[in-house]
Amino acid sequence: MVVSRVMATQRSALLSSAALRRILTGCSEFRSSYSTSTSARPDIPSLSEFISSFTTRQVEEPVVTIPTEVHTSITTTIPIAPAAPGHRRFKRSELPLPVLFDSPHAALSRKQLPKRTGTIAFKRGMMSIFDENGVRIPVTILQIDRVEVTYVKTLDKHGYFAVQVGAGARHAKNVTKPMLGHFSKAGVAPKKTVAEFRVRDENGLLPIAHEITAEHFKEGQFVDVWARSKGKGFSGVMKRHGFSGLPASHGVSVSHRSAGSTGQSQDPGRVLKGKKMAGRMGGDYVTLQNSKVVKIYPEYGLVLVKGPVPGPKYAAVSVQDAVKKPDVE
Repeated sequence: MVVSRVMATQRSALLSSAALRRILTGCSEFRSSYSTSTSARPDIPSLSEFISSFTTRQVEEPVVTIPTEVHTSITTTIPIAPAAPGHRRFKRSELPLPVLFDSPHAALSRKQLPKRTGTIAFKRGMMSIFDENGVRIPVTILQIDRVEVTYVKTLDKHGYFAVQVGAGARHAKNVTKPMLGHFSKAGVAPKKTVAEFRVRDENGLLPIAHEITAEHFKEGQFVDVWARSKGKGFSGVMKRHGFSGLPASHGVSVSHRSAGSTGQSQDPGRVLKGKKMAGRMGGDYVTLQNSKVVKIYPEYGLVLVKGPVPGPKYAAVSVQDAVKKPDVE
């Protein structure tokens, strides 16, 4: 809806005062009658006053009304500023722009984080189980061994919410003195490994020394699992990147499994960064999302997750509620 608002008066560009004066002075009859009437009637304005009043216009400026809600009658009036002088390329709108929430707290609020803390589990190997329909399901056995909360991080003190947990056991002589003091302050035994899990808010925090068992998860829910993958050592391009290799004949000898050409000639005269070449393979953190929890054995502290899990046997694995599938089907 467009409404009108009267602004300050300005001189009209439709007809200048000089042009109007020439028209009035060119008509002698109108001039004589107008001069006679003005002498007889003092209430009639003079010629200059008449021209000034005629050439003065009140310019109206449009105002755009933008509804704030579609289903309500409440509206917000935002005036449109006059166009800036100069070429149309340099004309900028004066309408208010949305505020960009680029602060660290706003970024933290947009970050997808689980509501609950995760836990550390130890990979014990793989096996197969059968469901009620007789379908074979490959699973990975994860053992939750003496997992306790060792520290809690809050938004006021650390800038985010997180829970630090420790798993396993280690002899005191094999633990550094700073870590011994850390475990002693928490009131827990020395742990084999420690990990931190971020949570959405303070509702996901747990008290220090709280024990996390296999009942922390439920059968049928989805979890995210991440761990360091197996190290494969120095590997060639065919194993590391899946190259096809060079032909078996047609003049190729000795270098059937090589990478071939790695760049151009004089231009650019170098090997570009990020070129896939032979090198050390594995040993990187790998995350598997939306792995389903098939079975839980609380008395043994075992959690059976469908499919493979990165890392070798007895490796420490981090398990937390899935970010993309937080609810149990």
